[in-house]
Amino acid sequence: MRYHHNGKIPQKRHTIFKSEEGNFYYEQLFGTEGFHGISSLLYHTHRPTQIKEIEGVKDVTPKIAVEKNIIPRRIQGMKVQAEDDFLDSRKVLMLNNDLKMGIAKPRKSVTGYFYKNAECDELLFVQKGSGILKTFVGNLEFGYGDYLIIPRGTIYQIEFKDEDNILFFIESHSPIYTPKRYRNEFGQLLEHSPFCERDIEAPVHVDPIDKKGDFVIKVKKENQITDFVYATHPFDVVGWDGYFYPFKFNIKNFEPITGRIHQPPPVHQTFEGHNFVVCSFVARMYDYHPLSIPAPYNHSNIDSDEVLFYAEGDFMSRNHIDLCDFTLHPGGIVHGPHPGAMERSIGQKETHEYAVMVDPFRPLKLTEEALKVEDPTYKTSWLD
Repeated sequence: MRYHHNGKIPQKRHTIFKSEEGNFYYEQLFGTEGFHGISSLLYHTHRPTQIKEIEGVKDVTPKIAVEKNIIPRRIQGMKVQAEDDFLDSRKVLMLNNDLKMGIAKPRKSVTGYFYKNAECDELLFVQKGSGILKTFVGNLEFGYGDYLIIPRGTIYQIEFKDEDNILFFIESHSPIYTPKRYRNEFGQLLEHSPFCERDIEAPVHVDPIDKKGDFVIKVKKENQITDFVYATHPFDVVGWDGYFYPFKFNIKNFEPITGRIHQPPPVHQTFEGHNFVVCSFVARMYDYHPLSIPAPYNHSNIDSDEVLFYAEGDFMSRNHIDLCDFTLHPGGIVHGPHPGAMERSIGQKETHEYAVMVDPFRPLKLTEEALKVEDPTYKTSWLD
């Protein structure tokens, strides 16, 4: 992340800051990892601490169906049920102690409440739909292929343009960052990085909302969503600056790293968290050695599971994969191209596929929601 600022801020932090009418603005440190991680300073029209009451608590603990998985699986995301409400639509399919991931098909915009994940950074990948992510530090318009990275503690709403929306999501118990190997000691993305700061968009500043009343913020923590009723509108920020804020990055701005022979999956890495990485498979030229095999070689992910979410095109290493499918290849089990995929790839010059890959370094559990839409034949799909 790089330094960014929006709106009105004082010349010096932690000092008196007033409006033209002489009213105090109220400073808030918004950051992660105690006082050690990246942070921003927000300036509110009203104190952001004015709780009027705390209402119902809803348990959203995912129901585990498979505690210990060693079976290759295909989960058919298109068959996951759509819901009107954004939070109800989020179906967790796989999880471990580091992250949860799944798919959401919300039909309606978030209205009548605001949402805050109080313990997890969120990654939303927009597979279908468009709209505006509205936050207390500004707005981000989004559309197909956008990664929306939403730091924990961000208060937000989402306004969708229509009712047909598909989001792949990750909830991470650690911060989600760009890979360290792409950055120098000052945090700048290096020349060999497959994307640069120009590809990353920060929120656009909007005028603060100065309102009093009853404003519901649904706060998620420890698998519970609690309704906090605040006395002032949460989007009352007149300005902010720092390094900690939501941003978007479109998968089609990822510049693929290619070579004469097949490159390993780390060349596709886009983000990282504690004990997992996120990679982007994008349209690219294939390997150009005269004897190259563009399809991936068989390999054993001994130390990690591998999840692929298929977003666009025909994935060249798989047979009978549909859009929004997830494949899960558990650590310790050899996997590779489907029968015929290696042979089909020879002599091909390019691919137009798009997919998101997540490699968690601890085994994943599967939920009841995942088993509802699983293809039970996938585990034997490599037979001739």
